[in-house]
Amino acid sequence: MALLLMSGAAGAASRQVDGKTTVIVLGVDHAAQLVARNDRPALLAAFLAHAKPDAICIERSPEAFARNDYYEFTYEVQDLVVPFARRNGIDLCPIDWEPPVEDARLGFGLDLVAAPELRPASGFQQFLSFPSPSHLTRDIFHADDARNVARIAQWAATPSKRATDDLPRRLYLYRTYLQAQRVAAAAKAHPGGTVVVVVGEFHKRDIEAILADAADLRIVQPSSLGKPTEAQVRQQERRDYRVAVASFNLLGVQSATGNIDRAFVRDTVQALKAEQDSPEARLMETRLDLLEARITPAMAVDRYRAIAADAGDARFTWTGVTDAARLDSYFDPFGNLTVRQRALLETARELHRTGRGAEAAGIQQALGSELGERRKAQLAGYWERYIVQPASL
Repeated sequence: MALLLMSGAAGAASRQVDGKTTVIVLGVDHAAQLVARNDRPALLAAFLAHAKPDAICIERSPEAFARNDYYEFTYEVQDLVVPFARRNGIDLCPIDWEPPVEDARLGFGLDLVAAPELRPASGFQQFLSFPSPSHLTRDIFHADDARNVARIAQWAATPSKRATDDLPRRLYLYRTYLQAQRVAAAAKAHPGGTVVVVVGEFHKRDIEAILADAADLRIVQPSSLGKPTEAQVRQQERRDYRVAVASFNLLGVQSATGNIDRAFVRDTVQALKAEQDSPEARLMETRLDLLEARITPAMAVDRYRAIAADAGDARFTWTGVTDAARLDSYFDPFGNLTVRQRALLETARELHRTGRGAEAAGIQQALGSELGERRKAQLAGYWERYIVQPASL
């Protein structure tokens, strides 16, 4: 620790002498903070606090950022980095670029952003999940090791065998180049300070290479700062972080993968209950108890019904919903329900498991009557996939 503090002091002194701006590019796997204990939301927030940045660059275009519009998949941006920066008075610098919708349609034959009314069970625009066990052991400094992102470096340097298939690579190179230039502009706006860049890990190495020869910049690897202590991480914990972790692993499609750090999720749910024994926390606990076979489906039905009766009109602390007109989020087919409505939906899931399909159908009808035509249609579309066939979720 003493060495780390000395290093930080030496760095500060160096900045005062040479006037260079320190740039720290933290490569992330978008939303993986929700499944990996060693990359969890509070740890990322603690790292940002530890780095003491004057500005944080985020992966969104300036135009979209001005509209408060974010990618669905960048949990770490809209739900963590942006609120952190605003709470702490840190400048935010959007650095991304994306092709105009018309150009995307011309090149790919579809709108890359708009989600279909019913998201597919697999393929492009499917619900997010992390099926690989390696996701659970991911470390916050994963991208600092060039070997971990060597595959994308090779892909970026290798044209497709058929030129007609090379658009994704060419757009990636152009996009990352512009990201680097916007980082450079952010650094110029904070001379002698520190700029942290939170960006998809596949952009990290190219951004650093493009900026490497800038005389007014110093590129510093995030891992050189050291990991925050557990005490520092605890200081950054928030209820919305815990609900996001619990919700993604227990209510979204992640649960169907079986790839869950049960100890991490159990600790998260217990912390939620200790903070406030709310219907929201009890719903998460019931779902986890089911997945761990601590209770039977019949027991869960009784618990869910009690939760629904107690929940009133409470909303979840975090949902990941970006379009309030939809039933789903990128993280969960039923993300835009109240706690009461979700408890009833989970009741229906367990009723189906115990052969009480008629009772479950009654719940679907009752829920549909509360949702409006669009969300009612989405409920019907996802019902067969995720409620009638509970093995799917």
